[in-house]
Amino acid sequence: MILQFAYPTVFYVFIPLLIFITFIRLFFYKNPTYVYPLSGLMAKNKLTKKAWHKKLFFLLRFMTLLGLIFLIARPRWVDENSKVNVEGVDIVIAIDASESMQVFDDPKYGLSRIDVAKEEAIKFIEKRTDDPIGIVVFGQEAISLCPLTMDKVMLKNMVGEIEIGMINPHGTWLGTGLATAVNRLRKSTAKSKVIILLTDGEPTPPEKIDPEIAMGMAQKFGIKVYTIGIGNENGGFFKHPVFGWTRVEFRINVSLLKKIAESTGGLFFRANNPRELKGIYSKIDALEKTKYETTVYHNYYEAFATYIWIILLLLGLEFSLRFFKFYGI
Repeated sequence: MILQFAYPTVFYVFIPLLIFITFIRLFFYKNPTYVYPLSGLMAKNKLTKKAWHKKLFFLLRFMTLLGLIFLIARPRWVDENSKVNVEGVDIVIAIDASESMQVFDDPKYGLSRIDVAKEEAIKFIEKRTDDPIGIVVFGQEAISLCPLTMDKVMLKNMVGEIEIGMINPHGTWLGTGLATAVNRLRKSTAKSKVIILLTDGEPTPPEKIDPEIAMGMAQKFGIKVYTIGIGNENGGFFKHPVFGWTRVEFRINVSLLKKIAESTGGLFFRANNPRELKGIYSKIDALEKTKYETTVYHNYYEAFATYIWIILLLLGLEFSLRFFKFYGI
């Protein structure tokens, strides 16, 4: 277990600022001084008291501000190598982010294919509380957006940030995307490994890795692939800035998606509209459960509650001394 900060850059801003303010306060700020006719005589006869309590107040206030900076940086205990027994599978969701995913299957629904895919993927992630999940995005290239992790907040944030254009959208490298997802699972020790591959088009040659080769890789590593073809046979709608809603056609290579799914022990689904995609994710959510021990990418325990009480104690101590012990001095 180590202590880690979610926002360490906070220290680079606020610590120098606190040091600067402290320096000004110590060396340039002067407290008001009142001189009385007998003050010198009283000091000579040791009838005056030193205002040491003001230094104590200053120290307490400094420690409180330092503690607040500490909390803003969000301290967390991190168990980097934790292992947990779970009932589930290792899952990678591979999402098509090519330009055709901007199309609307139902203009009345108000969401494009990519928005629907993101929305349903987030809902699926929320349901799979015990499953390590990774994210792959592909267009005319493929990237592993997130490795297998149990951190569902991070996963949902990353899926929510997927946009057309974050990678080259002018093509659909389905085979390369599948191979990237396989690479994320090839070292998994889980008994059940699953890829959910969602696309609305057909492979755009030339690819770095042919879909047939990627399919063979999935078979070799015992990975089950569930393929989802989003979009209906009549095409979809694109909102033209001048002509309004315009129908466009994009072909889905149904035979290839079926072959990938069947050869790896998975299933092929066709989502003609957003409602059907929701139902498909619900079906996949009913996957078999397999007990196994998995390494959690990062297990976080928030330390906020512990340290907030220390800061409140320091602040309470300062105000108690100021108003009950040294009030008016």
